Amino acid sequence: MASLPRSMSDCDGDFDADCYGDFEEGVLNPPQPPKDLLLQLISLQKATGSWDLVPELAQVFGKTEEEVAKQTPPQVDSGLWATVLALLWLYGFRGEDEDEWQFVAMKAVSWIRAQKGGSVSQCVQAGNTLLGCQVQQGTLGL
Repeated sequence: MASLPRSMSDCDGDFDADCYGDFEEGVLNPPQPPKDLLLQLISLQKATGSWDLVPELAQVFGKTEEEVAKQTPPQVDSGLWATVLALLWLYGFRGEDEDEWQFVAMKAVSWIRAQKGGSVSQCVQAGNTLLGCQVQQGTLGL
C-alpha cells in the first residue's frame, strides 16, 4: 500500500485545516460550470404553468429583478408579466430548441388565457422592448 505524503500522514482523520494547506485553491472548491439558461428557466416554471418574478428568472434574461419589475406594465400582475417574459425569451432566444420546450410553452399559454385582467398585448410589447426581441403576440399562441 502506498503511503500518504508526509504532510498527510500526520493527520488523525479529524478535519484539520493544516493538513489540507497544500491543496490548490481550485481543488477544494471547483468552479461551477455555466448554467444552461433554458434548463434554469424550465426549472422555475410552477406547476400551474406560470412563472414568478424572482432573481433567478431575471438572471435568465440577463437582467436584475429590479430592472424587470420596473418595466412591468401598469396594473399587470407580476406573475403574468413574468410568464409573458418567459415565453418571449423562449421564442426570441431559444427558438431552435422548440422541441425541448414546446410543452412548457403550451402550459404557460393555457395559464395566461385563464387569467382575468391584465393586458397581454401590453406585456408582449413591453417585454419585447425589455428583452430586445421582436416576437409577435400571435407567434406565442395568445
